[in-house]
Amino acid sequence: MSKIGFIGLGIMGKPMLRNLRKAGHELVAYDVVAASVDAVVSEGIERGVSCKDVAARTDVVITMLPDGPEVEQAVLGPGGVLEGAHKGLILVDMSSISPLVSQKLAAACAGKGVAFLDAPVSGGEPKAIDGTLAIMVGSEQAIFDKVLPLLQLMGSSVVLTGGVGAGNVTKLANQIIVACNIAAMSEALVLADRCGVDSEVVFNAIKGGLAGSAVLNAKAPMVIARNFKPGFRIRLHQKDLRNALLTAESKKVALPLTSLVQQMLIALMNRGSGDLDHSAIVTFIEEMAPKAAAKS
Repeated sequence: MSKIGFIGLGIMGKPMLRNLRKAGHELVAYDVVAASVDAVVSEGIERGVSCKDVAARTDVVITMLPDGPEVEQAVLGPGGVLEGAHKGLILVDMSSISPLVSQKLAAACAGKGVAFLDAPVSGGEPKAIDGTLAIMVGSEQAIFDKVLPLLQLMGSSVVLTGGVGAGNVTKLANQIIVACNIAAMSEALVLADRCGVDSEVVFNAIKGGLAGSAVLNAKAPMVIARNFKPGFRIRLHQKDLRNALLTAESKKVALPLTSLVQQMLIALMNRGSGDLDHSAIVTFIEEMAPKAAAKS
């Protein structure tokens, strides 16, 4: 089995790493937060002291980081992956970043004889734990075929969507649909509540019809229970929509609904809700429809 390096042990990275470990792979892990590394070292995973060190000791490196600047720093910066890389190393970036940044990283890796794939994921923490993520890959077919068995340990759906960058274009499309779904669901549930109809009854009544979706099934119960523990944080979804809008601007594509929901997310971040689950979009809608006004 390949020895795998894993960089980024956050809410998604840690369970993904553990699924690789369960399959019997040797792993070297690194994160800028030392306590995160300590936690997995206690489970039998080797400690990496830097991104460079991880690359030097492994055959495949997986990065799972918040955004493009962090990935660029981890790969191209001092003590980064490319400083420790050997020819033939495969770098799989599973972060959700701009497709333009993915292509920049791929070009830099090619100059060092390193293969690069962008392979962002969807499904949040529950599916990361279960190993049932949806993984969208941008890569050459031959490199994709090499890493497919590893990706299948973390995801139940692994699809090659095109060349480098296509994985993140697909992820941006996914994030647009999820964000707009949550916003529409929020408006619907707030309307029901302000009309005096139980939102849980509404959810159960509509989930089997055309309005039903994986988003509705996952997020409506959280809204009803007022449980905004993050499976996917507002600030990260705002980042994804920003990347979608920047990519769209470069292609002269108008995304009016995406822009509107991104403004909601920014407003929520400004009031200190950036680390809540993105289902907390409902609180933005609720503030515009106070119950006292609904009764008047």
